[in-house]
Amino acid sequence: MSATPWRGRPRLAWLTAVAILLAFDQLSKAWFASTIALGTAVEVTSWFNLVHVLNTGAAFSLLADAGGWQRVFFIVIGFVVVVPITFFCLARQVAPIERVVGALIVAGGGGNLIDRIANGAVTDFLDLHWRSLHWPAFNLADVFIVIAAAVWIWLSFRPVASRTESPT
Repeated sequence: MSATPWRGRPRLAWLTAVAILLAFDQLSKAWFASTIALGTAVEVTSWFNLVHVLNTGAAFSLLADAGGWQRVFFIVIGFVVVVPITFFCLARQVAPIERVVGALIVAGGGGNLIDRIANGAVTDFLDLHWRSLHWPAFNLADVFIVIAAAVWIWLSFRPVASRTESPT
């Protein structure tokens, strides 16, 4: 028997990881949306607030005031990203680190996609700031995507052979 129950089942492990991350993202959004009134903030520290805002745009509220057409546009973009990465990660010859990165992208993109389809906007609740300078509010799905992008950038600097080798 293998050391872990997931070793011989990478696809099942990947699907489970995506489901857990997606659930964590959706539950956190629902909890903050039900606990904090829309448009208000709760100060946690001098540099961090919990907020409840809806973002109809993309990162940094890009196209948020575009008049409504952006909802369909971002839904299509979400599918264009999530579906191929899902197929890629479920393929046999995918390195474990690439499966992890793919799970983060699919869970993050899927979480925001669910929000756009259900609500027409993404629920954001994390607000970092320094004095009066606020980073745009974000959520766990955004954190997953940023972590995945950082790992992909890091992987791009590694030699190709070390990325494709998998332990036996």
